[in-house]
Amino acid sequence: MEKISGPSSECSIQQTLDVIGDRWILLILRNLFRGARRFGQLENDLGIAKNLLASRLAKLVEAEIIARVPYQERPLRHEYLLTQKGRDLSPSLVAMMRWGAVSYTH
Repeated sequence: MEKISGPSSECSIQQTLDVIGDRWILLILRNLFRGARRFGQLENDLGIAKNLLASRLAKLVEAEIIARVPYQERPLRHEYLLTQKGRDLSPSLVAMMRWGAVSYTH
């Protein structure tokens, strides 16, 4: 998503969209809330290319919305867990799901 410069860049909605306003990020978060934790599971469930998934997960880790935690040493593998900051997004995602369910069933 392209950033808007100027006075609106100080808008909290714009700042939020800069982090989670991408289609893939929202779908990744949805799956994490549903219990997916591993790269392969997210890749298979979403049908997303590895490079796109890796970049979106890195962005979420950088924003401290998820944590990358090792679950296996040899080979080293990680799972992705929602942080408190990530869990705080739950009401917003639920609201979007409800809005979508109502808006597109009528």
